[in-house]
Amino acid sequence: MRIGILGLGRIGAFHAETLSGLDAVESLVLTDPFADAAKSAAERFGGEVVDSPEALLAAGVDGIVIAAATDAHPALILAGVQAGIPVFCEKPVAKTMAEGVQVLKAVEGTDVPIQIGYNRRFDAGFVAARAAVQSGELGKLHTVRSTTLDPAPPPAAYIAASGGIFRDCSVHDFDIIRWVTGREVVEVYATGGNRGAEYIKEAGDADTTGALLTLDDGTIAVVSNSRHNARGHDVRMELHGFTDSIAVGMEDRLPLRSVEPGVTFPAGTPYDFFMDRFSAAYRAELSAFTEVVAGKRPSPCTVADALEAGWIADACTLSLQEHRPVTIAEVRTA
Repeated sequence: MRIGILGLGRIGAFHAETLSGLDAVESLVLTDPFADAAKSAAERFGGEVVDSPEALLAAGVDGIVIAAATDAHPALILAGVQAGIPVFCEKPVAKTMAEGVQVLKAVEGTDVPIQIGYNRRFDAGFVAARAAVQSGELGKLHTVRSTTLDPAPPPAAYIAASGGIFRDCSVHDFDIIRWVTGREVVEVYATGGNRGAEYIKEAGDADTTGALLTLDDGTIAVVSNSRHNARGHDVRMELHGFTDSIAVGMEDRLPLRSVEPGVTFPAGTPYDFFMDRFSAAYRAELSAFTEVVAGKRPSPCTVADALEAGWIADACTLSLQEHRPVTIAEVRTA
Protein backbone atom coordinates (compact mmCIF):
# COMPACT_ATOMS: atom_id res chain seq x y z
CA MET A 1 0.00 0.00 0.00
CA ARG A 2 0.94 3.65 -0.41
CA ILE A 3 1.10 5.72 2.80
CA GLY A 4 1.32 9.50 3.10
CA ILE A 5 3.13 11.16 6.02
CA LEU A 6 2.30 14.74 6.98
CA GLY A 7 5.03 16.21 9.16
CA LEU A 8 8.63 15.00 9.03
CA GLY A 9 10.03 16.28 12.30
CA ARG A 10 11.48 13.93 14.91
CA ILE A 11 8.48 11.61 15.24
CA GLY A 12 7.45 11.90 11.59
CA ALA A 13 10.92 10.86 10.39
CA PHE A 14 10.84 8.00 12.89
CA HIS A 15 7.50 6.87 11.44
CA ALA A 16 8.89 7.14 7.92
CA GLU A 17 11.73 4.83 8.87
CA THR A 18 9.34 2.36 10.50
CA LEU A 19 6.86 2.37 7.62
CA SER A 20 9.62 1.94 5.03
CA GLY A 21 10.51 -1.35 6.72
CA LEU A 22 7.00 -2.84 6.76
CA ASP A 23 6.19 -5.48 4.14
CA ALA A 24 2.69 -4.06 3.68
CA VAL A 25 4.01 -0.65 2.64
CA GLU A 26 5.21 -0.33 -0.95
CA SER A 27 5.78 3.44 -1.13
CA LEU A 28 5.62 6.67 0.86
CA VAL A 29 4.48 10.18 0.01
CA LEU A 30 5.93 12.91 2.23
CA THR A 31 5.12 16.53 2.98
CA ASP A 32 6.22 19.09 5.54
CA PRO A 33 6.00 22.91 5.70
CA PHE A 34 9.80 22.78 5.85
CA ALA A 35 10.67 21.28 2.49
CA ASP A 36 14.16 20.27 3.62
CA ALA A 37 12.68 18.00 6.34
CA ALA A 38 10.61 16.08 3.79
CA LYS A 39 13.52 15.95 1.35
CA SER A 40 15.87 14.62 4.02
CA ALA A 41 13.41 11.89 5.02
CA ALA A 42 12.91 10.91 1.38
CA GLU A 43 16.66 10.60 0.90
CA ARG A 44 17.01 8.43 3.99
CA PHE A 45 13.95 6.21 3.74
CA GLY A 46 12.63 6.60 0.22
CA GLY A 47 9.42 8.23 -0.92
CA GLU A 48 7.96 10.94 -3.09
CA VAL A 49 7.95 14.53 -1.77
CA VAL A 50 4.96 16.80 -2.45
CA ASP A 51 4.51 20.42 -1.48
CA SER A 52 1.22 20.42 0.43
CA PRO A 53 -1.31 18.26 2.29
CA GLU A 54 -3.70 18.73 -0.62
CA ALA A 55 -1.14 17.34 -3.05
CA LEU A 56 -0.49 14.40 -0.74
CA LEU A 57 -4.19 13.54 -0.47
CA ALA A 58 -4.42 13.65 -4.27
CA ALA A 59 -1.37 11.41 -4.73
CA GLY A 60 -3.23 8.10 -4.59
CA VAL A 61 -2.40 7.24 -0.98
CA ASP A 62 -4.23 4.42 0.82
CA GLY A 63 -3.74 5.90 4.28
CA ILE A 64 -2.18 8.94 5.93
CA VAL A 65 -0.02 9.35 9.03
CA ILE A 66 -0.29 12.76 10.70
CA ALA A 67 2.82 13.75 12.63
CA ALA A 68 2.48 17.50 12.15
CA ALA A 69 2.24 20.14 14.89
CA THR A 70 -0.72 19.67 17.23
CA ASP A 71 -2.49 22.81 15.98
CA ALA A 72 -2.76 21.18 12.53
CA HIS A 73 -4.25 17.88 13.73
CA PRO A 74 -7.98 18.73 13.52
CA ALA A 75 -7.89 20.12 9.97
CA LEU A 76 -5.69 17.28 8.70
CA ILE A 77 -7.85 14.58 10.31
CA LEU A 78 -10.98 16.06 8.74
CA ALA A 79 -9.26 16.46 5.36
CA GLY A 80 -8.33 12.79 5.39
CA VAL A 81 -11.83 11.72 6.36
CA GLN A 82 -13.43 13.95 3.72
CA ALA A 83 -11.13 12.37 1.14
CA GLY A 84 -12.20 8.92 2.31
CA ILE A 85 -8.65 8.00 3.35
CA PRO A 86 -7.94 6.11 6.64
CA VAL A 87 -6.13 8.32 9.15
CA PHE A 88 -3.46 7.69 11.77
CA CYS A 89 -2.80 10.78 13.92
CA GLU A 90 -0.35 11.19 16.74
CA LYS A 91 -1.93 12.27 20.01
CA PRO A 92 -3.55 14.59 20.90
CA VAL A 93 -6.57 14.90 18.63
CA ALA A 94 -6.40 18.68 19.14
CA LYS A 95 -4.76 21.28 21.33
CA THR A 96 -7.87 21.73 23.47
CA MET A 97 -10.66 19.41 24.47
CA ALA A 98 -13.21 21.77 22.92
CA GLU A 99 -11.52 21.36 19.54
CA GLY A 100 -11.27 17.63 20.11
CA VAL A 101 -15.00 17.41 20.74
CA GLN A 102 -15.61 19.31 17.49
CA VAL A 103 -13.52 16.72 15.63
CA LEU A 104 -15.43 13.88 17.28
CA LYS A 105 -18.77 15.37 16.29
CA ALA A 106 -17.53 16.02 12.74
CA VAL A 107 -16.50 12.37 12.21
CA GLU A 108 -19.45 10.72 13.93
CA GLY A 109 -21.15 8.34 11.54
CA THR A 110 -18.25 8.17 9.10
CA ASP A 111 -17.00 4.79 7.96
CA VAL A 112 -13.48 6.15 7.43
CA PRO A 113 -11.33 4.72 10.24
CA ILE A 114 -9.25 7.04 12.46
CA GLN A 115 -6.51 5.71 14.74
CA ILE A 116 -4.96 7.96 17.38
CA GLY A 117 -1.38 7.21 18.39
CA TYR A 118 -1.13 5.86 21.92
CA ASN A 119 1.77 3.49 21.46
CA ARG A 120 1.73 1.85 24.91
CA ARG A 121 -1.31 -0.12 23.80
CA PHE A 122 1.11 -2.01 21.52
CA ASP A 123 3.94 -2.61 24.00
CA ALA A 124 4.33 -6.31 24.78
CA GLY A 125 4.35 -5.78 28.55
CA PHE A 126 1.19 -3.69 28.61
CA VAL A 127 -0.53 -6.13 26.24
CA ALA A 128 0.32 -8.98 28.64
CA ALA A 129 -0.91 -6.94 31.61
CA ARG A 130 -4.25 -6.30 29.93
CA ALA A 131 -4.60 -10.01 29.16
CA ALA A 132 -3.88 -10.84 32.80
CA VAL A 133 -6.61 -8.47 33.97
CA GLN A 134 -9.11 -9.76 31.42
CA SER A 135 -8.42 -13.39 32.30
CA GLY A 136 -9.14 -12.75 35.96
CA GLU A 137 -5.82 -14.24 37.08
CA LEU A 138 -5.08 -11.24 39.31
CA GLY A 139 -8.43 -11.42 41.01
CA LYS A 140 -10.23 -8.17 41.75
CA LEU A 141 -7.85 -5.22 41.43
CA HIS A 142 -7.35 -2.84 44.32
CA THR A 143 -4.28 -0.77 43.33
CA VAL A 144 -2.60 0.33 40.10
CA ARG A 145 0.62 2.33 39.93
CA SER A 146 1.73 3.98 36.68
CA THR A 147 4.96 5.90 36.18
CA THR A 148 6.43 8.05 33.41
CA LEU A 149 9.72 9.79 34.21
CA ASP A 150 11.65 11.57 31.46
CA PRO A 151 15.44 11.88 31.66
CA ALA A 152 15.38 15.63 30.96
CA PRO A 153 12.74 18.27 30.25
CA PRO A 154 11.88 19.30 26.69
CA PRO A 155 12.86 22.78 25.44
CA ALA A 156 11.15 25.90 26.75
CA ALA A 157 9.30 26.44 23.46
CA TYR A 158 7.75 22.97 23.74
CA ILE A 159 6.73 23.51 27.36
CA ALA A 160 5.06 26.82 26.50
CA ALA A 161 2.85 25.16 23.87
CA SER A 162 2.35 21.70 25.41
CA GLY A 163 -0.75 22.40 27.46
CA GLY A 164 0.99 21.21 30.62
CA ILE A 165 2.52 18.03 31.96
CA PHE A 166 -0.82 16.28 32.47
CA ARG A 167 -1.85 16.86 28.86
CA ASP A 168 1.41 15.94 27.13
CA CYS A 169 3.04 13.40 29.47
CA SER A 170 0.65 11.97 32.07
CA VAL A 171 -2.00 11.45 29.40
CA HIS A 172 -0.10 8.32 28.32
CA ASP A 173 -0.53 6.93 31.83
CA PHE A 174 -4.20 7.87 31.86
CA ASP A 175 -4.84 6.13 28.54
CA ILE A 176 -2.99 2.95 29.46
CA ILE A 177 -4.70 2.71 32.85
CA ARG A 178 -8.08 2.80 31.10
CA TRP A 179 -6.95 0.30 28.45
CA VAL A 180 -5.29 -2.22 30.77
CA THR A 181 -7.96 -2.19 33.48
CA GLY A 182 -10.99 -1.76 31.23
CA ARG A 183 -12.36 0.75 33.75
CA GLU A 184 -13.15 4.47 33.65
CA VAL A 185 -11.74 7.18 35.92
CA VAL A 186 -14.41 9.01 37.90
CA GLU A 187 -12.41 11.33 40.19
CA VAL A 188 -8.86 12.68 40.51
CA TYR A 189 -6.73 14.50 43.02
CA ALA A 190 -3.46 15.94 41.73
CA THR A 191 -0.47 17.72 43.17
CA GLY A 192 2.76 19.01 41.71
CA GLY A 193 5.88 21.04 42.21
CA ASN A 194 8.90 22.63 40.56
CA ARG A 195 12.31 21.43 41.63
CA GLY A 196 14.19 21.81 38.35
CA ALA A 197 14.12 23.93 35.20
CA GLU A 198 12.99 27.47 36.02
CA TYR A 199 11.37 27.97 32.58
CA ILE A 200 8.81 25.28 33.41
CA LYS A 201 7.69 27.20 36.48
CA GLU A 202 7.66 30.44 34.48
CA ALA A 203 5.31 28.78 31.99
CA GLY A 204 2.88 28.04 34.82
CA ASP A 205 3.52 24.30 34.70
CA ALA A 206 4.86 21.72 37.16
CA ASP A 207 7.90 19.57 36.46
CA THR A 208 6.97 16.78 38.89
CA THR A 209 3.43 15.60 39.62
CA GLY A 210 1.44 12.95 41.39
CA ALA A 211 -2.20 12.08 40.77
CA LEU A 212 -4.57 9.83 42.66
CA LEU A 213 -7.30 8.42 40.41
CA THR A 214 -10.45 6.66 41.56
CA LEU A 215 -11.77 4.18 39.00
CA ASP A 216 -15.45 3.37 38.57
CA ASP A 217 -15.15 0.06 40.44
CA GLY A 218 -13.31 1.59 43.40
CA THR A 219 -9.79 0.65 42.30
CA ILE A 220 -7.19 3.27 43.22
CA ALA A 221 -4.60 4.28 40.62
CA VAL A 222 -1.50 6.28 41.50
CA VAL A 223 0.26 8.16 38.66
CA SER A 224 3.75 9.59 39.07
CA ASN A 225 5.42 11.84 36.48
CA SER A 226 8.55 13.98 36.26
CA ARG A 227 10.55 15.87 33.66
CA HIS A 228 13.75 15.04 35.60
CA ASN A 229 15.03 11.48 35.92
CA ALA A 230 18.76 11.57 35.32
CA ARG A 231 19.15 7.79 35.19
CA GLY A 232 16.93 7.40 32.12
CA HIS A 233 13.44 7.10 30.66
CA ASP A 234 11.34 5.19 33.19
CA VAL A 235 7.92 3.83 32.22
CA ARG A 236 6.36 1.19 34.47
CA MET A 237 3.05 -0.11 35.73
CA GLU A 238 2.13 -2.25 38.72
CA LEU A 239 -1.22 -4.01 39.08
CA HIS A 240 -2.15 -5.44 42.46
CA GLY A 241 -5.11 -7.76 42.85
CA PHE A 242 -6.48 -9.98 45.57
CA THR A 243 -4.98 -13.06 43.87
CA ASP A 244 -1.73 -11.86 42.28
CA SER A 245 0.40 -8.82 41.46
CA ILE A 246 2.30 -8.06 38.25
CA ALA A 247 4.56 -5.36 36.85
CA VAL A 248 5.28 -3.91 33.41
CA GLY A 249 8.78 -2.53 32.82
CA MET A 250 10.63 -4.59 35.45
CA GLU A 251 13.45 -5.67 33.19
CA ASP A 252 17.21 -5.22 32.87
CA ARG A 253 17.01 -1.83 31.18
CA LEU A 254 14.92 -0.35 34.00
CA PRO A 255 16.56 2.98 34.96
CA LEU A 256 16.83 2.32 38.69
CA ARG A 257 19.77 1.31 40.88
CA SER A 258 19.22 -1.16 43.68
CA VAL A 259 21.11 -0.56 46.93
CA GLU A 260 20.22 -3.94 48.42
CA PRO A 261 23.33 -5.99 49.32
CA GLY A 262 24.22 -8.55 46.65
CA VAL A 263 21.49 -7.45 44.24
CA THR A 264 22.68 -6.83 40.68
CA PHE A 265 19.26 -6.20 39.08
CA PRO A 266 18.82 -4.31 36.86
CA ALA A 267 22.02 -5.13 35.02
CA GLY A 268 21.38 -3.64 31.58
CA THR A 269 21.93 -0.21 30.06
CA PRO A 270 19.03 2.06 31.11
CA TYR A 271 16.63 3.41 28.51
CA ASP A 272 17.44 7.02 27.77
CA PHE A 273 14.68 8.04 25.33
CA PHE A 274 11.03 7.20 24.68
CA MET A 275 11.77 6.08 21.11
CA ASP A 276 14.31 3.66 22.55
CA ARG A 277 11.89 2.32 25.16
CA PHE A 278 9.00 1.94 22.73
CA SER A 279 10.60 1.23 19.35
CA ALA A 280 8.92 -2.18 19.07
CA ALA A 281 5.59 -0.71 20.18
CA TYR A 282 5.75 1.99 17.50
CA ARG A 283 6.39 -0.66 14.87
CA ALA A 284 3.46 -2.75 16.13
CA GLU A 285 1.25 0.35 16.20
CA LEU A 286 1.95 1.24 12.58
CA SER A 287 1.63 -2.40 11.53
CA ALA A 288 -1.82 -2.31 13.12
CA PHE A 289 -2.62 0.80 11.11
CA THR A 290 -1.78 -1.00 7.86
CA GLU A 291 -4.33 -3.64 8.92
CA VAL A 292 -6.85 -0.86 9.59
CA VAL A 293 -6.17 0.55 6.10
CA ALA A 294 -6.61 -2.93 4.61
CA GLY A 295 -9.97 -3.32 6.37
CA LYS A 296 -8.73 -6.26 8.45
CA ARG A 297 -9.41 -4.68 11.86
CA PRO A 298 -11.20 -1.68 13.40
CA SER A 299 -9.28 1.25 14.83
CA PRO A 300 -7.50 0.13 18.03
CA CYS A 301 -7.65 3.67 19.45
CA THR A 302 -10.48 5.89 18.29
CA VAL A 303 -11.00 9.64 18.62
CA ALA A 304 -13.43 8.93 21.46
CA ASP A 305 -10.81 6.80 23.25
CA ALA A 306 -8.26 9.58 23.00
CA LEU A 307 -10.68 12.18 24.35
CA GLU A 308 -11.34 10.09 27.46
CA ALA A 309 -7.66 10.36 28.42
CA GLY A 310 -7.90 14.08 27.71
CA TRP A 311 -10.75 14.57 30.17
CA ILE A 312 -8.63 12.96 32.89
CA ALA A 313 -5.77 15.32 32.04
CA ASP A 314 -8.09 18.33 32.23
CA ALA A 315 -9.43 17.17 35.60
CA CYS A 316 -5.88 16.77 36.96
CA THR A 317 -4.91 20.22 35.68
CA LEU A 318 -7.89 21.78 37.46
CA SER A 319 -7.19 19.77 40.61
CA LEU A 320 -3.58 20.98 40.70
CA GLN A 321 -4.68 24.59 40.18
CA GLU A 322 -7.41 24.52 42.83
CA HIS A 323 -5.94 22.01 45.31
CA ARG A 324 -9.04 19.84 45.46
CA PRO A 325 -10.56 16.61 44.17
CA VAL A 326 -12.21 16.96 40.74
CA THR A 327 -14.67 14.57 39.11
CA ILE A 328 -14.47 13.77 35.42
CA ALA A 329 -18.13 14.78 35.11
CA GLU A 330 -17.17 18.28 36.26
CA VAL A 331 -14.84 18.91 33.32
CA ARG A 332 -16.55 16.86 30.64
CA THR A 333 -18.41 18.99 28.10
CA ALA A 334 -19.62 16.22 25.77
